[in-house]
Amino acid sequence: VQLQASGGGLVPAGGSLRLSCATSGRALGTYTTGWFRQAPGKEREFVAAITWSGGSTYYAGSVKGRFTISRDNAKNTVYLQMNSLKPEDTAVYYCAADFGTFYSDVYYSKSTSYGYWGQGTQVTVSS
Repeated sequence: VQLQASGGGLVPAGGSLRLSCATSGRALGTYTTGWFRQAPGKEREFVAAITWSGGSTYYAGSVKGRFTISRDNAKNTVYLQMNSLKPEDTAVYYCAADFGTFYSDVYYSKSTSYGYWGQGTQVTVSS
């Protein structure tokens, strides 16, 4: 599975962006997909994840209520709608995927659960 993240950019605090994660090759419809981010000098952290069916979603506490993950399997695309952006959301955002449903909810937030990664898209939120 080859993942392509897009939609990043520069926005003022309080603004919105929608990131997209699209695939080429295999359909994304059978893959759990997640978003992670990495700010300069910091470790990569979990943002959100969605099961292959879209039936369950998971969020980091720092983004819950502001970000929404969704998917359109017909378009082989997963989205991350980001509202009320804050300067601390500034990071490179990566989408990741792996086949099927994970054994336990705890795995959705772990980067090691995902075997396929996109190249990242920069999100910069100005204060």
